[in-house]
Amino acid sequence: MRAFVTGATGWIGSAVVDELVSAGHQVIGLARSDQAERTLAAKGAGVVRGDLDDLGSLRRGADQADAVIHMANKHDWGNPAESDRSERAAIRALGDALTGTGRPFVVAAPLSGLVEGRLATEDDVSPAVGPDSNRGGSENLALDYVARDVRTVITRFAPSVHGHGDWGFVNLLTEAARDKGVSGYVGDGSAAWSAVHRDDAARLIRLGMEKAPAGTRLHAVAEEAVTTKAIAEAIGRSLGLPVASVAPQDAGPHFGFVGGFFASTMTASSDASRRLLSWEPTGPSLLADIDAGAYTA
Repeated sequence: MRAFVTGATGWIGSAVVDELVSAGHQVIGLARSDQAERTLAAKGAGVVRGDLDDLGSLRRGADQADAVIHMANKHDWGNPAESDRSERAAIRALGDALTGTGRPFVVAAPLSGLVEGRLATEDDVSPAVGPDSNRGGSENLALDYVARDVRTVITRFAPSVHGHGDWGFVNLLTEAARDKGVSGYVGDGSAAWSAVHRDDAARLIRLGMEKAPAGTRLHAVAEEAVTTKAIAEAIGRSLGLPVASVAPQDAGPHFGFVGGFFASTMTASSDASRRLLSWEPTGPSLLADIDAGAYTA
């Protein structure tokens, strides 16, 4: 297939490009800079210049492709309403371009906010509906295109998609530990996160593009629940710092915006995804990656 990938030079998206090329697919990546274009060209990928606000570039990429993999998001934590707006607009532009084609439309989504008190499963419907909801209700909007002959596949990612070079949540927690001189966890540290290695997540994306039926929800989850205390202890070991509890009311000042996430349990099962696509994660665990220096090298 020829796949158009947004977020193609991002943390997960770059691994998706590598996975697709390795499996013999052609890739067209959305590039918003000369450096991004050079990076994609070095991998043998084609390029569409543009960004999430250039809806014409999204439509051009989709029109050239047999499949669309939408990984990009502004992640503007200072202005989440703008991130939600741009995400919804991008989904609509890409979905409209694919309408009536039966082509795959693989959309990245978070696991947060799905359920409380248990592991989320692939059968759980996202409660985010409409433009004023989390991520602009993009997951449900993308699934609406199934009725318009688009093979939408939602891939929900664990809060930690880890590995060497990760600049996401665990990196921010590591930076906070360096800054404060202590590796913290919130409260009693019993909140837990699911986790998956970046390469395993990329392989799931490829398999979903190739084989998942329309309307499928996939969970990129290798470990169902790693406690936040265990994560903090691993960061403390890697930095040679003490580990301590941070009161919930102090989580924001201590960790920054990631503190709210670190205080929350975001866990899920991937049993259905594994059965459907014969996907079996093989990468190292989150704690093994931290201990191996993935966030301190």
